[in-house]
Amino acid sequence: MPVLHNRVSNEELRLRMLAETEPRTTLSFYQYFHIADPRAFRDDLYHAWVALQVFGRVYIANEGINAQVSVPQSLFERLRQTLYAADPALANLRLNVAHEDDGKSFWVLRMKVRPRIVADGIDDPSFNPANVGHYLQAAEVNAMASRPDTLFVDMRNHYEYEVGHFDNAIEIPSDTFREQLPMAVEMLQHDKDKNIVMYCTGGIRCEKASAYMLHNGFNNVYHVEGGIIEYARRAKAEGLPLRFTGKNFVFDERLGERITDDVIAHCHQCGVQCDSHTNCRNQGCHLLFIQCPACAEKYQGCCSVTCQEELALPFAEQRARRAGRENGMKIFNKSRQQLRNTLPAADTDDKQAK
Repeated sequence: MPVLHNRVSNEELRLRMLAETEPRTTLSFYQYFHIADPRAFRDDLYHAWVALQVFGRVYIANEGINAQVSVPQSLFERLRQTLYAADPALANLRLNVAHEDDGKSFWVLRMKVRPRIVADGIDDPSFNPANVGHYLQAAEVNAMASRPDTLFVDMRNHYEYEVGHFDNAIEIPSDTFREQLPMAVEMLQHDKDKNIVMYCTGGIRCEKASAYMLHNGFNNVYHVEGGIIEYARRAKAEGLPLRFTGKNFVFDERLGERITDDVIAHCHQCGVQCDSHTNCRNQGCHLLFIQCPACAEKYQGCCSVTCQEELALPFAEQRARRAGRENGMKIFNKSRQQLRNTLPAADTDDKQAK
């Protein structure tokens, strides 16, 4: 029987994945349903997926499952069957298959039990997450987008919205979903009788957000079925015009899927049009930011001159500096404020030249 967690180094697993010859399929899915024993559910699914060489990130809670994974193409249907066999609630589960996919999205399977599959901060016992808004498929989304009495509300983070969003969508300016929910209610307080269309990457956040808006007295709440991923797939398959512009940020090594050719964001260091996210190469920073090829070369993949200089130090000194640093620069930091605090020192010369 396989162990219930990985015991091989990340670098070794990554090299093994890159050496694979069979193509992989990247997919994502979620389902809200009651799991009486999340730990047992997790362990059973882990055993099944290790045998199928599944890689990815999976969260399991009493309220359901949320997953982004990759699987060898020849084993895709067997993965589907493991889900159907795990619980009757997963019998008609929609699997969102990635658009731009080289199969190199993950190289290890991480499956965790958590209090919630998406952290929402809701502690109101009267809240019913099953009372969700109306689902909209691609053609219905486009019809709604043309109506003046309709507001599209983006329930993703600032770095996701920045590179792509639905036409005229409202951004909820917060760094976390738990902060966005009450903020969305406050921002839209005077629009309770309008059509409110919530959307997100794959549907998990906007589905819960739609329930929260109904809980707070909004009358006409909708959400995009399957999120941006499913909308783009259906719209392209049906030959519909795309009302989403730019790139869809995704939470794996690709960091984005292109939906349209439009580039609506800019390099955070020099300001040229660019929508390529990267993480600062300085492991003591790892800030997520947008960097063009020229700045990537100039700053050696770093977000600032400070990080570039630190990266050039002997490894032992890098570690010593990180150990003494205040907890202001966290690994994979994606906050809007951290972006503001870190980048100006790097882009002064470039912006003055423009």
